[in-house]
Amino acid sequence: MTTPKSQVTPTASHQVSVLPDGLNFVTDGVASVLESGLLGGVELPSSCRNGTCRECMCRLVSGNVRYRIDWPGLSADEKAEGWFLPCVALAQSDLQIEQPFAQAR
Repeated sequence: MTTPKSQVTPTASHQVSVLPDGLNFVTDGVASVLESGLLGGVELPSSCRNGTCRECMCRLVSGNVRYRIDWPGLSADEKAEGWFLPCVALAQSDLQIEQPFAQAR
């Protein structure tokens, strides 16, 4: 589920679990999920890092994110199905995400 930017202020760290491999990292809600993964030793596929190429697209299994930008490159149907772009997404809770191409660094 995504939360509008104006409703949430990042204040805590959150655990991110990456399925199916069970990789884990911590995010502070200020760095993007993608950036936090890199800092925590988990590499998610990426290219543009600005929400347009969709290379990093993951499925949000559980948790809440908000976006740094108002127009992340996803359709309404994709968002409803749980897809999100970690390069421009900020965690608002612990997350469980699905990305079969994630790798430990």
